[in-house]
Amino acid sequence: MDDNNKIEDANQTEMGFFSHLEELRKRIMLALVGVILACVATAYYIDPLMNIILLGPAKAVNLNLQNLKPFGIPFLYIKVILISGVILSFPVILYQIWKFIEPGLYDNEKKWARGITFFTSLCFFTGVAFAYYVMIPSMLGFSASFSSPGIKNDIDVNEYFGFITMMMLGAGLIFEMPMVSFILARFNIITAKMLRKYWRHAIVAILILAAVLTPSPDPINQMIFATPLFILYEISIWIAKFAERKIKSTEE
Repeated sequence: MDDNNKIEDANQTEMGFFSHLEELRKRIMLALVGVILACVATAYYIDPLMNIILLGPAKAVNLNLQNLKPFGIPFLYIKVILISGVILSFPVILYQIWKFIEPGLYDNEKKWARGITFFTSLCFFTGVAFAYYVMIPSMLGFSASFSSPGIKNDIDVNEYFGFITMMMLGAGLIFEMPMVSFILARFNIITAKMLRKYWRHAIVAILILAAVLTPSPDPINQMIFATPLFILYEISIWIAKFAERKIKSTEE
């Protein structure tokens, strides 16, 4: 009898494992469909995307761009389509991640988890917009202000695109700080008191991060990058407080 129970438990475990794999495959496929559709939309508008949006910051500061590779432009267009598709489909990818982990959550956790997709996407796109409209023009303006009679300041367009991509994706991820704080606080990993206790350490870390990620030694550019991080850290403290109150109200 015991052997039969063991065999039955093993079969159930195996079925549970394969059902999780099937669910994971389903969510990955749906996320890929979202990325592909976003890439198709991006490819349709590739000319205004390249000439107006991506090359706009360089044109604003009269920065000369050039292609140094035989197939540099076609590959550049492909990279723009792929990365833009991933950025546009970020909410879809995030939603599929949450749908995959949702069955493992309690009912009270599922309620707040449904709103995570919207607010996380909002934070991400806010960071991307901040990088595009504030950080990138400031940094490119600083770069374009340097010149030498013996050096022609022409930039490889692939290097330029890599810089734009790194700044926008980096800012988008950094702006997720409040949502990360909310999730960690909901699972009792961090508290508002803990964040407030280490705020001096956070300031030092933010200043070091700004000095490393900002390509110019200009303190103004570094503060442009660091100031929103200070604000985001303070917002994270208040959001952690809010999450702790939600936990208390749920327990009561």
